[in-house]
Amino acid sequence: MLAAMPDSAPSPVSAGGASARAGGDACPGTLRLHPADDGALARVRIPGGVLDPGRADALLAAAERFGDGELHLTSRGNVQLRGLGTGCGGELAALLTDAGLLPSAAHERARNIVASPLAGLDGSPALGAWLGELDRLVCASPAAAALSGRFLFALDAGGGDVDALGADVTVIAGGPDALLRIGAEDEVFRVPSSDEAPRAALLAAEAFLRAARDFGAWRVKDLPDDVRTELVRTIGSATGPAVHRPRPRPRKAAAPAPGPVGTKAIPAPVCTTAALSVDVPLGRLVPAQWRLLTETAKRYGDELRLTPWRGIIVPGPFPRQEAADALRALSAAGLITAPDSPWTGVGACIGHPGCAKSLSDVRAEAGAAVGPPGRLPVYWSGCERRCGHPHGEWIDVVATPDGHRISHVRGERREPPTTVRNDDPARLAAAVAEARAL
Repeated sequence: MLAAMPDSAPSPVSAGGASARAGGDACPGTLRLHPADDGALARVRIPGGVLDPGRADALLAAAERFGDGELHLTSRGNVQLRGLGTGCGGELAALLTDAGLLPSAAHERARNIVASPLAGLDGSPALGAWLGELDRLVCASPAAAALSGRFLFALDAGGGDVDALGADVTVIAGGPDALLRIGAEDEVFRVPSSDEAPRAALLAAEAFLRAARDFGAWRVKDLPDDVRTELVRTIGSATGPAVHRPRPRPRKAAAPAPGPVGTKAIPAPVCTTAALSVDVPLGRLVPAQWRLLTETAKRYGDELRLTPWRGIIVPGPFPRQEAADALRALSAAGLITAPDSPWTGVGACIGHPGCAKSLSDVRAEAGAAVGPPGRLPVYWSGCERRCGHPHGEWIDVVATPDGHRISHVRGERREPPTTVRNDDPARLAAAVAEARAL
């Protein structure tokens, strides 16, 4: 049984902790739309990226009824709806509530949970029970409503993929017990029972809120060093013994390869594919693509999993020939179904003209620069904010008044950049390809 964590400071709900953060939390949600040049934007949290076909249908209905009809995937496995009318908020919220996508109005931006997308499909432990329980606990906690839209939970199946994303609270599957990581700390804590892992994650988040009350901190990394150290000590005293387990290297935060996932005989001699993995060019899905994915899910595993790398896993099982047929159909629809696609690993923010702050149409530039697949992912940003950028190791391309600045990012480290003039697109494409090949 987990010990209660010391209440070293009042809950921010009762003590007004959120007001200490200058300007308030501006992260968009479904109840507070964000104005953009192409209309209002809504961000729908999808814990763990897991959708059943009914909820997937509801998201498409919302996009077509209120927005531009497209669904935009985020770097946390959530969905953004764009081009919304400013007066649609009430109807949008009602539609999403009816579909079960908005279980708590007070917590709708706090439900940021990523999970290993191949959990239970590639031989790793399934995480569905953890995911459902953590979401339930977050929505039932009055204090958790004060978590910012930036705060992130991660559930890792043990392979390190989402552990490498730098979440604020990470739970790692580890046999009969579980491991709990706070921020980027190299020391993790053993949770005595795997069943207690979701509650340990919530208690850690509530302890963060108490520690952050006077510092305007949105995330664990924003805390002063001494406060963060004390937070980790407090959480450790309530869980279990510390274990040295450095956070995985940034390169570990890699997307599942597009194509079939794992094969196994169920039963022999019928050979089946456990799931299909597809990537989405620039994270943007048109209605026909979304419908095809949803119909494929309905026919086989009845589930979609949106990944933090703007991809989608369709669990099966699929008979091998039907898996090949399904991948051909998804490829014909414009989705990435093989790692040798030139679009593999290419991402971009919305850019101009959708965003007033963008200095260029980075989506068009990314498309013009597409070439042979690179070893590293690349992300194009129209301004210094780098909205939606990936995590881990990647090539950062940012539009500036003087040209496009290209740098190699390794977690929190950034190599010295090079700049290519805006009037030389061929040189820009070559420089990006060279950086991705390093």
